[in-house]
Amino acid sequence: MLKYIDYNIVFQEIPDEVTLAVNLSNCPYRCKGCHSPYLQQDIGKELTDSELNGLLQKYEKAITCLCFMGGDANAGDVYQLADFIRESRGGKIKTAWYSGNDKLTEHCIEHFDFVKTGPYIEALGGLDKMTTNQRLYRIENGSITDITQQIHNMVVL
Repeated sequence: MLKYIDYNIVFQEIPDEVTLAVNLSNCPYRCKGCHSPYLQQDIGKELTDSELNGLLQKYEKAITCLCFMGGDANAGDVYQLADFIRESRGGKIKTAWYSGNDKLTEHCIEHFDFVKTGPYIEALGGLDKMTTNQRLYRIENGSITDITQQIHNMVVL
């Protein structure tokens, strides 16, 4: 069961998208230096189709993408909710997933428009650092493109 703690409309998580970022709890990775350690706990409200539909109804005129922030402990539920968004919104809202997994799984191609992979390694930094181990991928028409460099180019130094 997926649970969420909170959400925000953000502008930097996914390039060129206004994104509703939904923070999911019960993260299994326990990364040193994690920006949201409270998400490691199994707390929050259950994220069901109905709950997600309520969020979408409230914000769908303001957003172009919904990003699941975490959810690795219940990846199948994340996939199902991404499919719900696509089906219920006719593809008008893009789907994204920030996963701590090191690898992009073949299942991601079927469910998401964007996927970020890789645990946060404090010494390497996040996507805004050239040294990062994390990667951001765009998925279009079954094709996967690593757009991590695009993030680096957007960062003003």
